Amino acid sequence: MKGEREREREREREREREREREREQDRTGQDRTGKEKERKGKERKGKERKGKERKRKEKKEKEKRKKKKKEKRKEKREKRKEKREKRRKEKKREEKRRKEKKREEKRRKEKKRKEKKRKEKRRKEKKREEKRREEKRRKEKKREEKRREEKRREEKKRKEKKRKEKKRKGKKGERERKVSHPKTDH
Repeated sequence: MKGEREREREREREREREREREREQDRTGQDRTGKEKERKGKERKGKERKGKERKRKEKKEKEKRKKKKKEKRKEKREKRKEKREKRRKEKKREEKRRKEKKREEKRRKEKKRKEKKRKEKRRKEKKREEKRREEKRRKEKKREEKRREEKRREEKKRKEKKRKEKKRKGKKGERERKVSHPKTDH
């Protein structure tokens, strides 16, 4: 392609030299014959046609290059966009993961806290229950002690009564004996 362009340029320079010679001839007044004029005219037209063709070809090439460049730019743009999108999605995913982790941590701590609270409650409840039972036992013991004490007193009283009764009866008998046997008394 480069070699073709170079050759084209060489031909263009040759044509330019030819035109220069023609102008020189016109200036010096050397007239040309009709046939020569016709030939020159045809040559000129041919050259012009070739020149136009060349220009068209160059334009086409330029357009092609431009299009290619545009496509490349578009591709690059698309790639950048894709990369950006990928990064954004990754960031979003990361954010989601982070939030989920945070939530999980929160849930875990909450669970732990509740468990602790529940255990503490159970412990206090147990303690209270133990205290209640202890109190009950103590009161029961006290009552039992009271009953036994009461029973002892009752027994004591009964024995005392019995003893007094016996004593009374004994004195009464003695008196009767004294009265019925006065001789025995000195």
